[in-house]
Amino acid sequence: MTRPPCLNLLTPLAVLGLLVGFAHHSRSSVAQDEDYYMQELLKREQYNQIQTMEKPMTSIGDGHEDPRKHNESKTTKEKPERGKQNDAKAVKSTNKKAEKTKKSSLKNPNGIQGRDGKDESMIECPPMGLEGLKIDDFQLHGSTTKRYGLGAHRGRLNIQAGLYEDDLHDGAWCAGIDDPLQWFEVDARRLTKFTGVVTQGRNSLWSSDWVTSYKVMFSNDSHTWKTLKNGSEDMIFSANKEKEIPVRNVFPAPVIARYIRVNPQSWFGSGSVCMRVEILGCPMPDPNNYYHRRNEVITTDDLDFRHHGYKEMRQLMKVVNDMCPNITRIYNIGKSHAGLKLYAIEISDNPGEHEVGEPEFRYTAGSHGNEALGRELLLLLMQFMCLEYLSGNQRIRHLVEETRIHLLPSVNPDGYEKAFEAGSELSGWSLGRWSNDGIDIHHNFPDLNSILWELEAMKRVPRKMFSHLPIPEWYLSSNASVALETRALIAWMEKMPFVLGGNLQGGELVVTFPYDRTRSQWVAREQTPTPDDHVFRWLAFSYASTHRLMTDASRRVCHTEDFAKEDGTINGASWHTAAGSMNDFSYLHTNCFELSMYVGCDKFPHENELPEEWENNRESLLVFMEQVHRGIKGVVRDLQGRGIANATISVEGISHDIHTAADGDYWRLLNPGEYQVIARAEGYSLSTRKCEVGYEMGATRCDFTIGRTNLSRIKEIMEKFNKQPIRLSARQLQAMRSRRLGT
Repeated sequence: MTRPPCLNLLTPLAVLGLLVGFAHHSRSSVAQDEDYYMQELLKREQYNQIQTMEKPMTSIGDGHEDPRKHNESKTTKEKPERGKQNDAKAVKSTNKKAEKTKKSSLKNPNGIQGRDGKDESMIECPPMGLEGLKIDDFQLHGSTTKRYGLGAHRGRLNIQAGLYEDDLHDGAWCAGIDDPLQWFEVDARRLTKFTGVVTQGRNSLWSSDWVTSYKVMFSNDSHTWKTLKNGSEDMIFSANKEKEIPVRNVFPAPVIARYIRVNPQSWFGSGSVCMRVEILGCPMPDPNNYYHRRNEVITTDDLDFRHHGYKEMRQLMKVVNDMCPNITRIYNIGKSHAGLKLYAIEISDNPGEHEVGEPEFRYTAGSHGNEALGRELLLLLMQFMCLEYLSGNQRIRHLVEETRIHLLPSVNPDGYEKAFEAGSELSGWSLGRWSNDGIDIHHNFPDLNSILWELEAMKRVPRKMFSHLPIPEWYLSSNASVALETRALIAWMEKMPFVLGGNLQGGELVVTFPYDRTRSQWVAREQTPTPDDHVFRWLAFSYASTHRLMTDASRRVCHTEDFAKEDGTINGASWHTAAGSMNDFSYLHTNCFELSMYVGCDKFPHENELPEEWENNRESLLVFMEQVHRGIKGVVRDLQGRGIANATISVEGISHDIHTAADGDYWRLLNPGEYQVIARAEGYSLSTRKCEVGYEMGATRCDFTIGRTNLSRIKEIMEKFNKQPIRLSARQLQAMRSRRLGT
């Protein structure tokens, strides 16, 4: 995308962004050490106790960072002598990456050079990218392999096995022989400054395998190897105590080499030599390196590429609002379980007002608190749109002036704070996923699918059930297991006349669309289309096809499934069934078509990967927003020209209706074609029009004027004079309708 120059407008954002970085984090103290783990045997609190109670296997030399410290509970650390409690909390944070970032420049994302006068050799490097797939399968090797599905290419941090483990997609590298001569090797393809290793056990529902200690070896030619020493003895690192919680070990001093091997020395007694690994390393300068040039992705957008804690996020939103006060507004939709406000920012040429004929769009992120990439993408998007609007970018100006855009970057700030405190490499696959009271917010909505399908089975679906199914009474009760965040989302969705929405998820590269629940009971996977399946497929493809990786047939799969074969999109229910999803609820209860974008294999990428992830998703984020202007739009008015609220818009052949907003305006997403459209409202005669949708961008105007029915006029007059209206039989009503329609 060609962009006009930014006219030096980036400096204020960069400067203020850096100031935000120095601010300490305000973290909730509620249930700090509690979380709910899928597939995990021990809670982190129990694990931390084990770590602090057991002695290290080998005494490590001066300057080596004891790996136990990375998993130490905050309650066991000695309190620093500081004037304020918040300052103490900031010092106690285990998020080493965040601490370094507060002192870093945005111009130095790799963290190679020295900062604050410190020796650069003591600076910890970022992940090389085993989890983020920057490291190819061909760069990973193992001494032996139990079978192909447990090969070295599967030894990536946080990789997930399939539900039914098979010969292709298991959850770790596992050696074919259980002895201390086995090794897992990474070829960096260039000289690299290695600073540490992060390890996990095998991801499996059926097996318990993890390495408890290991050595590290280095080579420049893959033939001669040197083991990292602790004085005259080989250094032995303490590894995992269970299979899911990552453990990081930092070397006493960086080692420059091309190859690195992790050599397991001991493992869980009832298991095997299995591990998932991430390597911390900084590539040494080499402009002639082919692989470096091939994989390098550079962004020209000078934005705040950092992970933001709650206070930093709020401050950054304020910075954007201060820079673009005429097109932005900050508001909150409610509070989290821990009392953190759920902040949203509106981007529009008339902030705070719904303009007749202007569609409303929303992006949300972070319903799973540990999926941090979506949160940062929305923070980057609001910065980008503000700066581009100021610089005169016509595409952005058109979006802002013709659309009311809402961005909610953190649906689950409580969960995010847990994952953020642990850090991108140590938060694992689950920490912070759920709300503080243990609820998966994205799947916490009422299951309207079952209600609809039960009525369909009994052939009792009235026309009004084609959309806006009511929420069951049990769900609205105070003792229902509904998160505060979910209730806030529902109130927001009911208040705003959203037309199109996307919720950003993590851990995969795919766009999913409704339905998310299978129609057949007890079926885990089944194609379950909505009446608007063709529209949803187009919307999903509009995002996936413009993403840099989603439709790339040559890319490596994130975990077990190759979604690139399906153009990077999939019907949610045909992937895995889920009741009460935000997507299904949005479609069945409101006018809004909602999809899920899984924007990266790594749920919580390191900060140095954010510029590349922004480049991967930037065009997709814009293109998907523009789809809100596809289909038909108009206003339903009475004979006096007044807009009619809650009128029903039906499209012949599609059993899904939408309703008009408070001013009588509506938007109906449709693919190109010719449609018979009907407008009806209680007490009014229906009106039918033929509306044509073209291929060019921009919704077709399709207005309706409808008059009151004779019966509704009579009823209104009689009620006005306190007289009871005449109650006609069903046969008489049908006869009146037939005469009115001329049949």
